[in-house]
Amino acid sequence: MNICVYCASSENIDKSYLNAGEAFGEALAENGHTLIFGAGKYGVMGAVARGSHRKNGDIIGIVPRFFDRYDVIFTECKLIKTDTMRERKEAMENKSDAFIMMPGGIGTFDEFFEMLTLKQLDRHRKPIVIYNVNGYYDLLLATLDKALNEGFMSEKYTKLFFVSDNKDEIFEYLDSYKPFSYDKYDND
Repeated sequence: MNICVYCASSENIDKSYLNAGEAFGEALAENGHTLIFGAGKYGVMGAVARGSHRKNGDIIGIVPRFFDRYDVIFTECKLIKTDTMRERKEAMENKSDAFIMMPGGIGTFDEFFEMLTLKQLDRHRKPIVIYNVNGYYDLLLATLDKALNEGFMSEKYTKLFFVSDNKDEIFEYLDSYKPFSYDKYDND
């Protein structure tokens, strides 16, 4: 399975997030999965790649060409270069069989919510996972619950993604996942 991991490129974070990233990358490789990621060598993004690389995992990094002028690209992988960030996200979506959101910032949120929206509109049927390391996404999940409780989303949205703070549980979910059709406008 090609698994896209969305996560932070920042190094200014608690080391426990980097450790979780490396452990997750190792587990990806040990489970025979290919890592699809944004090709960054820093932050959780770089940690996941290093972990996968250490275990001889297959890694595909997708990055816009304008990042060439910075020293931020993880080069120990197959690199795919795009012209824009939009093309990068599209390539990541098309090459992936599943999406995992680990701790990150604006870019991570953007990528996750785009995949969630597309699944809600039945544009894909791939699994989406929030890897809630150290409770990082507790407030985001509370915001989603508030939107649900105030009628901005239906109860059905909770079927669109899986949340866990345990990497083994995440792989069990991915292994048992059954694609399903989702109709945002069906009131059943």
